[in-house]
Amino acid sequence: MRVQRLVAALVTALLAGCGPAIAATDDPYPATVRHAPQRAYAVGMRQFVVDPGGPRPLPVTVWYPTESAKPAPPAAAADPVVRPGAPVAAGRFPVVVYSHGLRSLPELHAPLTTRWAAAGFLVAAPTFPRTNLRARDFTRADVRNQPADGWRLIRHLVRLDTRPADPLAGHLDVARIAAAGHSAGGFTTAGMFTSGHSTRLRAGIVLAGGGLAGSFAGPVAPLLFVHGAADPIVPESVGRAAYARSLGPAAFLSLPGQGHGEYLTPGRPGFVQVLATTVDFLRGTLYDDRPALRRLPADALLPGTTTLTTRALPT
Repeated sequence: MRVQRLVAALVTALLAGCGPAIAATDDPYPATVRHAPQRAYAVGMRQFVVDPGGPRPLPVTVWYPTESAKPAPPAAAADPVVRPGAPVAAGRFPVVVYSHGLRSLPELHAPLTTRWAAAGFLVAAPTFPRTNLRARDFTRADVRNQPADGWRLIRHLVRLDTRPADPLAGHLDVARIAAAGHSAGGFTTAGMFTSGHSTRLRAGIVLAGGGLAGSFAGPVAPLLFVHGAADPIVPESVGRAAYARSLGPAAFLSLPGQGHGEYLTPGRPGFVQVLATTVDFLRGTLYDDRPALRRLPADALLPGTTTLTTRALPT
């Protein structure tokens, strides 16, 4: 009964709707095709606060590629060593805005996000003011305001890229951005894809989440859904419904018998497939790496552990 009440409260609150996402201004310089990295990077980290004096200050943790004196291990190997304050590797890197779930924090998702950074992406993870683990005024319904927080972070990153004194300046490919998130963060991610959103936002990954009111309107962007088939918090049917509502290319990776997110833990069944699938998807959508999209179905599947449904993914 307690689980049923939790499911009902969560789904009701998250599906109640969200404020409109505030789109960032179009990129001031033309986007250029980037070549996807052919090696793994070491990982750097920094933190800052967006609008520290405003009504919704937004602490942000950023993981990014940095150089190492020795070759970095493959992404699926041991956790990357994170070097706070290390210089950013040469080049521009696509951005992934990663949203945590209820009563969570960005650092609790580091096993996934640091591996994305090692694969050549800059991952910016906000700590949402009223749904994070340490929130004094925790409010589940505040999820509806979080898509606008995501867009606020994107605008900040666009400005930051032009500030010569900032260590990230010149390293952010702000014309190539994806949104991703787990649980309530998955709903937040969906809520960023509302009508008229900036074309900077090129792809989305919804982990154990679903759609908010107004989600999945144009411009059309490829979407990847990942869900445990036995999820007791957000039932897989909620994720499937969001997949069915989404426009354009999409994929749904299901993990039979799994719950709300154990597949995001290294060493647990399905982690290797989830990691490979998300990296292939990000490479294909943000780096225009067509071979990554072509190998995605094979990387996603492990009999008895995962199943994959796709709709018009580019190849």
